[in-house]
Amino acid sequence: MSEHDAPSLRSGPDTVPGPELGQPQGPPLAGLKVVDLSRVLAGPFATMLLGDLGAEVIKVERPGSGDDTRHWGPPFVGPAGQEQSTYFLSTNRNKRSVVLDLRASEDLDTLKSLLRRADVVVENFRPGVMDRLGLSADVLRKLNPSLVCLSISGFGSLGPDRARVGYDQILQAEGGLMGLTGLDTPTKAGVPIADVTAGLFGLIGVLTALLERTRSGLGQHVHTSLLAGLIGIQTFQATRYLIAGEIPEPSGNHHPTVCPYGMFWTADAPIVVAVGNNDIWQRFAPLMRLGADDERFSTNAARLANSSELEELINTELKSDAVGHWMTVFAAAGVPAGEVKSLDRVYNDAHLAAEGLITEVQHPTLGAIRLPGNPLRFSRSEQAPATPPPLLGEHTDEVKRDRWAPNQSWSI
Repeated sequence: MSEHDAPSLRSGPDTVPGPELGQPQGPPLAGLKVVDLSRVLAGPFATMLLGDLGAEVIKVERPGSGDDTRHWGPPFVGPAGQEQSTYFLSTNRNKRSVVLDLRASEDLDTLKSLLRRADVVVENFRPGVMDRLGLSADVLRKLNPSLVCLSISGFGSLGPDRARVGYDQILQAEGGLMGLTGLDTPTKAGVPIADVTAGLFGLIGVLTALLERTRSGLGQHVHTSLLAGLIGIQTFQATRYLIAGEIPEPSGNHHPTVCPYGMFWTADAPIVVAVGNNDIWQRFAPLMRLGADDERFSTNAARLANSSELEELINTELKSDAVGHWMTVFAAAGVPAGEVKSLDRVYNDAHLAAEGLITEVQHPTLGAIRLPGNPLRFSRSEQAPATPPPLLGEHTDEVKRDRWAPNQSWSI
């Protein structure tokens, strides 16, 4: 295989070729024990990623109803009486489900037994709920001094809004994201981005605390929130205000500080073009029948100042032919461009399969189902074999019987 050939990356034991010597190793987090007390999305997303990397994740759910997202739909799929929410299926693979009533002393004792042997516990209750359950930070430290606890809340744990319930779109609104998105009307993102970013930052915090534990031997409490996650990803939009004093307005489908960079219309479909620097502009302008040195457009600042006129000229030229034609032309000229694809096209693209970004699992009632794959690949470590999102309480008897045998704590 030449250095330019793309490796076949599927879910499972395949690894990315790299310079390291030796045979592929097991999943990087194999042996890590995680108790997942979270529900809905931010926490379950973080614990699913830990499971993808080899951790053993036990998902603790409420009797009767389980995770809220088991009831979020439509769409529901599966045979009558065993319907499954596709929302729940999206964030709960590679876990075992156990039903525990944490108000019952016997079930609480079961949970404490798991926590004594766990490496990580993840929860996203409202602040104070863990204390009322008898699982305060002090109690957790006494149960297991090496335990890393991740708490994800809506608004954080210190400020005056800490007790507020924080669903994703509420935080997209109050965290400023909706004010940056859309055309004339504030618009939410098409995915629960506040939940996802909180889960990702929470995962970073957990892995950091585990690394620190190799030096101190002690666990610690990691806090993040949906609000904190959104603040953490605002990048140049935040500094436009914090440093330059500008209050960004919704920029629609065009970049607020780079031009032309956005969505345009061809004869049959939209296309996104990203002219990220003047070298690209020199290649792009002639394709649009424009002079690259035209004073109106010769620099990014000039193009921004005359963006309405420039975008109109570009749209006029692009409408002369179909999107497929322009994708070919731009590829040949080295102009970054992309089609606006619906998800059916995305998930049936051969490139996505080749990149290992689709995982197929055998669900106990649904049969073979496809899920978005884990985005990480390692040169030596394997992906954990994917297991399907569990049925409610599917592993309760097994977990109560076996729990976790005492063994040496996981370490890096």
